Amino acid sequence: MVKTVAKSEIEMFVINKARALREAANMTQSELAFRLGVSNGFIGQVESNRSPTKYSMNHIDLMAKLFNCSPKDFFPENPVNKGSSEPLF
Repeated sequence: MVKTVAKSEIEMFVINKARALREAANMTQSELAFRLGVSNGFIGQVESNRSPTKYSMNHIDLMAKLFNCSPKDFFPENPVNKGSSEPLF
């Protein structure tokens, strides 16, 4: 039985945005991994729902340089958390 690891909605937003930019640039997972200086399978693990692997802020900064965009472009304009609406303080 394969166990799936739940990634949060914000994590999935970032991952999906990075995947879209990678695909728009006709870049393979291996090529992105090379350019980020990570292992060959890292991008596949990030893009898999079965792995807890995620991008770090440093990865996002490097991808912003690579795709000629702002790090802010990897994040939604508004919060995506569908959890409790109660204040956090």
